[in-house]
Amino acid sequence: MNNMPEVKVGIVAVSRDCFPESLSVTRRENLVKAYKAKYDEKEIYECPICIVESEIHMMQALEDIKKAGCNALCVYLGNFGPEIAETMLAKYFDGPKMFVAAAEETSENGGLVQGRGDAYCGMLNASYNLKLRGVKAYIPEYPVGTAEECADMIHEFLPVAKAVYALENLKIISFGPRPTNFLACNAPIKQLYNLGVEIEENSELDLFEAFNKHENDERIPSVVKSMEEELGSGNKKPEILSKLAQYELTLLDWVEEHKGSRKFVALAGKCWPAFQTQFGFVPCYVNSRLTAMGIPVSCEVDIYGALSEFIGAVVSNDTVTLLDINNSVPKDIYEQDIKGKFPYTLKDTFMGFHCGNTAACKLSFCEMRNQMIMARSLPEEVTNGTLEGDIIPGDITFFRLQSTADAKLTAYVAQGEVLPVATRSFGAIGIFAIPEMGRFYRHWLIEKNFPHHGAVAFGHFGKELFEVFKYLGVEEIGFNQPAGMLYKTENPFAR
Repeated sequence: MNNMPEVKVGIVAVSRDCFPESLSVTRRENLVKAYKAKYDEKEIYECPICIVESEIHMMQALEDIKKAGCNALCVYLGNFGPEIAETMLAKYFDGPKMFVAAAEETSENGGLVQGRGDAYCGMLNASYNLKLRGVKAYIPEYPVGTAEECADMIHEFLPVAKAVYALENLKIISFGPRPTNFLACNAPIKQLYNLGVEIEENSELDLFEAFNKHENDERIPSVVKSMEEELGSGNKKPEILSKLAQYELTLLDWVEEHKGSRKFVALAGKCWPAFQTQFGFVPCYVNSRLTAMGIPVSCEVDIYGALSEFIGAVVSNDTVTLLDINNSVPKDIYEQDIKGKFPYTLKDTFMGFHCGNTAACKLSFCEMRNQMIMARSLPEEVTNGTLEGDIIPGDITFFRLQSTADAKLTAYVAQGEVLPVATRSFGAIGIFAIPEMGRFYRHWLIEKNFPHHGAVAFGHFGKELFEVFKYLGVEEIGFNQPAGMLYKTENPFAR
């Protein structure tokens, strides 16, 4: 996948001047050794020039990790630590940061007399000073550990750091306003700027002009060949591939020409009502191909859907998709294929669907077809270009980051799975099962006014996504609460 960030974490040890500096040096060396023994040493950098005890040391360390190409920071409390200098380091470092602290070990020189570091205590002061300075930092669930445990914490920080860094360097490019009757996908863009994300909004006419300029592009045959190889026997609309290839090249060229100062890009495209009649096809399959390349493309100009997809792609380092939380599972299908075979009630299940924007690699089978819903009111020949198939079974995480109508960030994360059950339907679709989905649907998704689109990561990434949303400052993060844990709006007397 292209369009994905790489992170290098600079590890800077700190020391309170009334504690032995050698304690922080030794503990830092042990931490780095433990990380390299278990993980890729290219992911970290050990700042060797000093142990930070003062503001002067802080500036020296900051310069060193910048020269080393670090775009993420780990402040390591080898002992109690200097609360001012260590939090100034976090403030002046331009990128995601974390704090961890060394646990005591009686095997170290001096035991619990000369070798006691009190980093357990120092972490409290560090967190207080971070708040005073308005600095966001990732702090693990239990941030005190041995060298091996702290190495694991740093590794768990990587996907969070990648997502935060990527958002600070992201541009979302959109085409056209949201379609009529899709106000649910329309949200204030103010929060994008608060997150450090740039937004470039364009007209469909701009895109159409660029598309026409790519007619007879010499690269079209090679893209068509790539599509044919990917579709195989599922290539049911070969006559449309050259136009789809022309459109794919249009989008890829637009990304390169409009990326500007940003390192990463996501797209929010329009696909109806005029798109089909003017372009002569639907863009679903092309959207799926770009998403598989690491450039997520949302449907219906869903800007926060594109944002969510991009976060999911970075965190999972895999292809994602965007689906409607679409329809209930018929009771007869549940009784026949799910009940007694899987630990879910009917209300735990639903169908996730979209017209055909899910990448071929995430479908059990796929066929290039026309967009059935659009073909009900338009000539079939202008609705070709969608990719249909049942979504591959396995673990998933359903999630979304959204701005409310009054420009406040909100989010949800729910883990579940796609069941290995035939959908008997059309589009890119799967039967999803999320524990306590019925309650989650009513008391979070509906109650908090979330739109119908949700991003899907293939695997369980709830822990990482929850931490990303926390780091970004999302105050309310919903999740599928277990039975017995009531939502605020849930009636405690309901049966």
